Amino acid sequence: MLDLGPKMKITFVGLSVLASVSFCGITNAGDLDAAKRGETLYMQHQCYSCHGTNGQGGERNAGPKIFPNPTPFVAFELQMRTPRNLMPRYSVQNINDMQLKDLYAYVENMKPSSAVSQIPLLQQAM
Repeated sequence: MLDLGPKMKITFVGLSVLASVSFCGITNAGDLDAAKRGETLYMQHQCYSCHGTNGQGGERNAGPKIFPNPTPFVAFELQMRTPRNLMPRYSVQNINDMQLKDLYAYVENMKPSSAVSQIPLLQQAM
């Protein structure tokens, strides 16, 4: 049997923990509440009109894809407060810091749209 030594074992354990944390999604009711509030904000501020209802990006490059793999919160906050390109600016008066965290919780936990093969109406049309 190959002995990889203690450093390799620690690295493997560390990577395993990191992977499990990365894929865990919403872990408690507080996170779920924040994501629900964030979804409301996403709809109220019509973020979907540029980023799509599932974060897939807008038609004709209206807005970039924001899910999966959203940017880190710091970059998200910077883009919201001092946006590049044509995105509107959302100051603290428009979306306060707590609301911004809720919005990010929603973006982080968006669900991908169903595959065509899993949508009954589209199945019938094929």
